Amino acid sequence: MSLRLLGNRVMVKVQEEDKKSQGGIILPDTAEEKPFRGKVVAVGPGETNDSGVEIKPEVKVGDRVIFSKYGGTEITDEGEEYLILSGSDIYAKEA
Repeated sequence: MSLRLLGNRVMVKVQEEDKKSQGGIILPDTAEEKPFRGKVVAVGPGETNDSGVEIKPEVKVGDRVIFSKYGGTEITDEGEEYLILSGSDIYAKEA
């Protein structure tokens, strides 16, 4: 990977959702919902609060996460598509 994340940023490889409805109908691209699950592939060093205390990220590389549907910035690195999110855009880790 050629990127080094800064602050409280997390890079996620988005998990592709099925292109079929529950009834088996194949959905066109315009009808698909934006995916909101993925796997963490890189994590920034964290932040420092106003008191000078370091706050480490709550996720680590390899974690599967659920994040804001409309959060983050889509990027391409070495031919792969990723999403860079702020730590506050991540809602949960899958157990």
